[in-house]
Amino acid sequence: MNSLQVQISNRQVLKIALPIAAAIIVPQINFITNNIFLGGLGQGALALAGITGVYYLIFAVVGHGLNNGLQALISRRAGENRIDAIGNLFAQGIRISIVFALLGMVITWFVAPTVLRWSLHDPESVNTCVRFLNIRILGLPFLYVYQMRNALLVGTNQSKYLILGTATEAVTNVFFDYSLIYGKFGMPQLGFDGAAYASIISEFAGLVVIFVVIRMNGITRQLELFKNWAYDAANVKLILRQSYPLILQHCISIISWEFFYILIEHHGQRDLAISNTMRNIFGFFGCFTWAFAATANTMVSNVIGQNRQQEVLGLINRIMYWSLGFALSVCLFLNLFPHLFLSMYGQGDAFIDAAIPVMRVVSSALVFMSISVVWMNAVTGTGNSKMNLLSETAAITFYCLYVYVVLEKLNLPITWGWASEWIYWTTIFVPSFWYMKSKRWVKYKM
Repeated sequence: MNSLQVQISNRQVLKIALPIAAAIIVPQINFITNNIFLGGLGQGALALAGITGVYYLIFAVVGHGLNNGLQALISRRAGENRIDAIGNLFAQGIRISIVFALLGMVITWFVAPTVLRWSLHDPESVNTCVRFLNIRILGLPFLYVYQMRNALLVGTNQSKYLILGTATEAVTNVFFDYSLIYGKFGMPQLGFDGAAYASIISEFAGLVVIFVVIRMNGITRQLELFKNWAYDAANVKLILRQSYPLILQHCISIISWEFFYILIEHHGQRDLAISNTMRNIFGFFGCFTWAFAATANTMVSNVIGQNRQQEVLGLINRIMYWSLGFALSVCLFLNLFPHLFLSMYGQGDAFIDAAIPVMRVVSSALVFMSISVVWMNAVTGTGNSKMNLLSETAAITFYCLYVYVVLEKLNLPITWGWASEWIYWTTIFVPSFWYMKSKRWVKYKM
């Protein structure tokens, strides 16, 4: 069997990061596709897509936190060359993810309607959002299992296989978005709800394809994935201990984003629609940044597992420079050709003119983010995920205070509201950078 230990080189960084970026970018294409098709239903539908999209993202990041924790553990075992431990970790991760998915469905069906009625001003918007989310949340089990698969492949240095599942998901989503929103190819015209059904179908299709690929390429046998699926209390506890700070961290972050969108809704439909396109910019153009962040997580954990702690800081800097380079390129592109991206939504020149100043703020925030997320995920790779939670709590506190004062009390334009991203990513960076430089992580065990 080939060793799963990584080497420190630019080639190794790109070998891991680029397939992850390709895999991450496909779901973002799905989000953008949804919004482009929903934009055809009017600016109101595009605005509501922001509210429902961020709500679902809250639950998606629960799986992302579990994914990051499991990925760090699998990477550590790969670095230690303990192949036998990886299959059972994966099995327990699947078990936990299914339980979390069921809890997410219950919360959406019984709690979310009350929260939305309390927070949104328009009763018709509330009813549309509730109906959409009651359907959309059915895809959560597929998404969570899909994310556990990501943790397995990235953690074992086999990220190239991510692309096949996500490509299937993208093609499926585009087809069913168009068919179900507008009633094409003999399918029912479901309007706004059609996007929910399309997303569920595409998540299921991607999941099926990737498990077939894993089996056909011998990964199932190599990692002994189905050898021992019995409940393992020790590994469940280990995964939860590693993941719960990350889950809380991501949930707090996205809940604050939902709070931000609710405040934007008070400024009117056009500002909410503009902000939804800005979320697409963060999602789509931030894919390379998040790919390098995931690479930092897995490579740092793997290298520590090899007892090469003295090389960790050099590795982080190497990954950071790649991340920063891609972010600067994106920032330059968006500022030189803002109309090219914004015109895709078909909302007219007035919409584009209003969105360009916001885009300039958001594109510069991507540069801040490209540095911060690498250092933050390097902390995750050390195993001390509680440090991430502390950084996130500080960042969100400043973020929420800022947006509330700027948008609700001072009623300033949303360009000022989006400047909160500068505050957020700077606050994330400072404690993460300090912690890694302090080398307090050297003796941390997991």
